[in-house]
Order: sequence, then C-alpha cells, then structure tokens
Amino acid sequence: MNELTLDKIDFAILTELQHHGRLSNQELAQKVGLSPSPCSRRVKALEDAGYIAGYSTLLNAEHFNLALTVYIQIRLEKHTSETLEAFEKDILNYQEVQECSLITGSEADYQLKVLVKDMQNYKLFLLDKLTVNPNIAGIHSSFVLKNVKSSTAIPIN
Repeated sequence: MNELTLDKIDFAILTELQHHGRLSNQELAQKVGLSPSPCSRRVKALEDAGYIAGYSTLLNAEHFNLALTVYIQIRLEKHTSETLEAFEKDILNYQEVQECSLITGSEADYQLKVLVKDMQNYKLFLLDKLTVNPNIAGIHSSFVLKNVKSSTAIPIN
C-alpha cells in the first residue's frame, strides 16, 4: 500500500464516491472543484493507496423477496484457533449471511447478520446449517422489526 497524505480535495472525492458511486469522472471533478484529468489521477492514487477498497452495486432486498433480517449471536463449543477457523470457513459458504463478526462484551463469540425471505426460510437456515454445526454451543436470534438507518459509508471527517 502506497503512503498518501490526504487533503481536503481527497476527502471530498472519497465522500462523493461513498454516497454517489456512479458519478462519472466529469461529474466528480465538477463536484470537488477539479478538472477531469487531475480528478482521475487522484482517484487512481486513492485506489492504489488502498483508501478505495473497491466498487459495488447495492441491490434492494425487497425486490428479491428478502424481507427478514436476523441478528444471530453464536457461542462456540471451544475457543481454539481450529474451532474458530472451522466455524468461519463454514460461515463463508452461507449466502444468507451478510456479515459475520467475532465480538466481545457478550456471552456470544460471533454475531451474524442474516437476510432471508421469511420465517420459514430462517427456520431452514437455522436447522439445516447452524444447528448441525458441531462447533456451535448456543444460538440467540433477534429479528429486525424496523430498519432505522442503514449505511455503507464510513465516517471520514
């Protein structure tokens, strides 16, 4: 990763791209007060330095009938590196899992964010994938009733 000292224009570029990833270079340059060529060079430098990790398209889950979000806390049977690695390897294969984090401050070891169609599909995920995992000692599920805020932007001010 290249070392790069960010200035206010770099922060403006990153802010615009976080909120409007489909901006053309022309539009981005105009918004941050640069001409297109220097803007393009700065974006490339930000990519090369690792400040921009990648680009993606966010899909609307409702259009795919994915209406139920569940936060699941998982407690593992053992806390060995082999058990942690085996659990994480399994989780990577579950397309329903949006996020998986190793956590502290709770009786759980991991927290999952899972997106499924409905309660029936959650039951199948729970019974066919999680409860059959020999490394799992406990599972606690919390269902999202209302999503108040959802953002992919990180605070960079």
